[in-house]
Order: sequence, then C-alpha cells, then structure tokens
Amino acid sequence: MKRSMMITPEGLEKLKAELDHLWRVERPETTKKVSWAASLGDRSENADYHYNKKRLREIDRRVLYLRKCIDNFKVVHYHPHQEGKVMFGAWVEIENDKGMKKRLRIVGYEELIGAKDHISMDSPMAQALLNKEVGDEAIVQTPAAKFVWRIKKIEYQK
Repeated sequence: MKRSMMITPEGLEKLKAELDHLWRVERPETTKKVSWAASLGDRSENADYHYNKKRLREIDRRVLYLRKCIDNFKVVHYHPHQEGKVMFGAWVEIENDKGMKKRLRIVGYEELIGAKDHISMDSPMAQALLNKEVGDEAIVQTPAAKFVWRIKKIEYQK
C-alpha cells in the first residue's frame, strides 16, 4: 500500500527534533562508546562494542531516513475551508450504536509512533471519515466486519 506523504506542522517539528537529537546527542555519545569499547582490545566477546556498533547502525539508518523523508513530506497547515468537514489533521469525535466513543486525529503515518489517539489517513477508518460532517455516518469495512460510526464533533488545531 502506498502511503500518503502528508504531515501536520506539529508532526514535522517532532521529526526535525528527533533528527537533531539523534545527530547531535545520540550519535556522538554512541560513537564515543564504540571507540571506548574498541580500545579495550578483543572485540569478539566485547558486548559493549557489539551493542553500540549495532545501535550506531540503527541511528545512522534513522538519520538517513529522516533526512530523506523530511524533504519529501507535504506539510498540511490548517485552512478555514476545512471547517465542518473531516479532513487531514482533524480531531474527530465518533460514537457507535453501542455508545462507544472515540476521539481520533487523522495524520500521516510517520506521526503514529507513540500517539494512541492518532490514526493514519490511509487507514480504513480515516478513509471512511474523510469529507464527512457532524451527524454523518461513516461505514468502516474491515475483513472481520462492518462498523458504523456517527460523527459527533470535528475540531482542528489552529
């Protein structure tokens, strides 16, 4: 499945902060640990050396990925034309027939990490909600079942 390359301004700032932290803090610290562990001699059984070399590769991969994707993301800023409709960046309050309520924010895939109340705009739920208004029903078809949600409230971070 092709992912949308959209991101909220807050999401972009978070990625830039992560990149900065990895490059300026974590990478130099990990490089020092690798050098220190290497100076101890025999590397074949040196757990510190192997762990930190592995961590350095992980950091480098993430830095490379972030540098590449940050430039490719389309930042979607709030615009008054979004009011009243579910669009990218919206906070949506929904409820099903059983009275179960959820409050979700529709964002790009890269903003999902660590955010329990965020959903990817490419998800079946987000696709069912997009362009709907308060009072509309959104039918979410999954392989397991069909779910019906009523939109109760739509808000945007301005």
